[in-house]
Amino acid sequence: MKWGKRYPAQYVNILFRSLQRNLSRPFRFICLTDNTDGLVEGIETYPFPENPGITQAKWPNVFLKLVMTRDGFADLEGPTLFLDLDLVILDSVDCFFDYQPGKNCIIHNWIERRKQILRKRPDIGNSSIFRFEAGKSQYIYETFIREMDRAQDRSIFQTEQAFLTYAMKERYWWPEEWVRSFKYNCRPSFPLNLIVAPQKPPGAKVLVFHGKPDPPDAVTGVSDGKIHHRVLAAPWVADYWHE
Repeated sequence: MKWGKRYPAQYVNILFRSLQRNLSRPFRFICLTDNTDGLVEGIETYPFPENPGITQAKWPNVFLKLVMTRDGFADLEGPTLFLDLDLVILDSVDCFFDYQPGKNCIIHNWIERRKQILRKRPDIGNSSIFRFEAGKSQYIYETFIREMDRAQDRSIFQTEQAFLTYAMKERYWWPEEWVRSFKYNCRPSFPLNLIVAPQKPPGAKVLVFHGKPDPPDAVTGVSDGKIHHRVLAAPWVADYWHE
């Protein structure tokens, strides 16, 4: 999904090229966007559907992730993997189609390490990478339409991905080692982040860049902002994040 100015066409092209290098089976790559300028050949584009009734934020927004589970959306069929634009693919992603075939799969969302001392991670997904069966997931969309007011109520569901996890009903977490967070699994905790550069997690297939930094910032490092968020340069990211 691409709208506005946060992610230029380069992000879409890099994700597409990364999949060409790391997915051995034939696939369709679809970008939902209102601006197709700069996208390379091979990327299919699809316009944003009409607002189904969202009032919480300007349309389009992240609730598109619920709308795309509608039967017939973009002529999708079969196992469909949604990917955020700011991912870095490190290795083959064939396994994301082979794992738990026919089931809904999503990241088990991360929480800060200090918050895990007294409680376990809640059963909420992170929708940076999730898989559903296109043509057989209408119930997810219908749950969203039926409970749209609850979906937008931050006192009930703090994020769209919390509602998506709920609407999936049955879902499976991706194996932890496959999908890692740059923020939580690569960047050392404060104060080590001031002297130790982020390292590539062993066994990881995909790195998720939720929040800041973005992939190009990780390559060069980030010295501004809060000291405990500082990131030393991780030039190895550029070996994977490129066209």
